Amino acid sequence: MQRFNYLATDSSGREQRGVVEANDLSEAQLALQQHGLVPRSVVPAAEAKNKKKGALDINLKMPSFFVSKRVKPKDLMVLTRQLATLVESGLPLLRGLRILAKQSTVPALRRILQGMCESVEGGSNFSEALALFPKVFDDLYVNMAKAGEAAGSLETSLNRLAEFLEKAQKIKSKVKSAMTYPIVVLVVAITMAGGLMVTVIPKFEKLFEDMLGKGAKLPPLTQFVVNLAHNFMDYSLPIAGAIFLVVVLVRMINKTKGGHYFFDAVKLRLPGFGPLIRKSSIGRTTRTLGTLMQSGVPVLQALDIVRDTAGNAIIAKAYQNIHEAVKEGDNMTPAMEASKQFPPMVVSMVDVGEETGALPEMLNRVANTYDGEVDDAVDAMTSIIEPLMIVCLAVIVGTLVIAMFQPLMSIIGTMSGG
Repeated sequence: MQRFNYLATDSSGREQRGVVEANDLSEAQLALQQHGLVPRSVVPAAEAKNKKKGALDINLKMPSFFVSKRVKPKDLMVLTRQLATLVESGLPLLRGLRILAKQSTVPALRRILQGMCESVEGGSNFSEALALFPKVFDDLYVNMAKAGEAAGSLETSLNRLAEFLEKAQKIKSKVKSAMTYPIVVLVVAITMAGGLMVTVIPKFEKLFEDMLGKGAKLPPLTQFVVNLAHNFMDYSLPIAGAIFLVVVLVRMINKTKGGHYFFDAVKLRLPGFGPLIRKSSIGRTTRTLGTLMQSGVPVLQALDIVRDTAGNAIIAKAYQNIHEAVKEGDNMTPAMEASKQFPPMVVSMVDVGEETGALPEMLNRVANTYDGEVDDAVDAMTSIIEPLMIVCLAVIVGTLVIAMFQPLMSIIGTMSGG
């Protein structure tokens, strides 16, 4: 008989740690399941220390802050799709990892894959090898792999993960590309206006003094722009410092639990952006929950993962309330409706899914619907923001030009009349 250290989840969703005696790993997992526990990690006690040491060595070779910055979501998406294809074609997992490690063009990802190969060669499961790199493979990734291993359908879980990551990357890329244009235009407008304030307007002011005399009365618009330029040059550093302090203060407040909750609540109430943030969060969380449940992850554990990946404290609290209700034996629908965070359509589809036993499919349909709505909303915002930014840029530059040429036109008119 061997001793195995285990980490498992009981029927109420609480984590349980302990030691179980069995002849082999499969028998240890079966013993835990017979006692109503869902195994999350089962490791021979004799190897536990060595495995921890191995994980430490790997992390020392590749620090977590370096890994997290260098492995991009797109790289992870491509890796998952490639690994799913290799495993689905019948290639052994270890050989597939070696192939991907050899052909990877991302140094950080290559090092991670090499570390995973060493872990799997040492007797670890694929999910245990993934868990060595929590900055790259989150709970969703690890638990779906673990569920696939338990069900003997790792290729299915990897395919679902690849589809999930591809759809998430598509939405993220669309939002990012939609916001790039207005941000660039805004930066150009601010830079141009600042440059004119510092270099051009003072020269025009001196020209007016030479031609009209010091203290001469200027047109109201011209005087306003000249005063604005003086204030900009005199107070630009204090204003920049104040903005910097406000940003730092907001970030500090946002790091507190109450501050983070407050700012996330404000985000959901922003005109235009609030509904988009809510739809994006609901689409992401319902897809995550549906994918996890389809892969065989227990519902309480899946709700825990969804809560942690909601991206908004208000939505996360709603999922926590749903978790508590399900733990008490209730359905999701009443708690979801009581939270007031989910539209009636979502509540109705979840209700139908629970009644028909097709909840994962319904959750994925909800996600598809909301992903489509996010796409439409981003397209609509882009079509409005682009011309609006062009108009703003034209107004800023046009106002400065008109303000500077008004006195010149008056002078030319006076000279012509004389």
